[in-house]
Amino acid sequence: MDFPEGIKYSTDHEWIKVDDTIATIGVSDYAQSELGDIVFIDIDSDLEEISAGETFGSIEAVKTVSDLYAPISGKVVEINPALEDEPELVNTDPYGEGWLIKVEFSDSSQLDSLLSSEVYKKLIGS
Repeated sequence: MDFPEGIKYSTDHEWIKVDDTIATIGVSDYAQSELGDIVFIDIDSDLEEISAGETFGSIEAVKTVSDLYAPISGKVVEINPALEDEPELVNTDPYGEGWLIKVEFSDSSQLDSLLSSEVYKKLIGS
């Protein structure tokens, strides 16, 4: 299982990588492995804002559907267009090409409630 440095995690298994005021959000390697083969990502193309802790879409695997939860609040600046045709990118490259959305945020204190790689590893028993 992969746990890249410089990434924070939510207890809902989303990851967030911050570059200045832009946060890239995706699903952790652990979560995608638990879900299995991902067949569809449902994020509203008109999504403009997300709020920390609220759902912003869903992820469908062969056997289940799970909600996606926002780890931080902000303005959605990009939704990964590649996932429309290749949702399996979340399985094959969860921290790279399989990212979900990019968000511009203004309240960096929200990052304080997220988990480091080390704490997340303990949470999932790795």
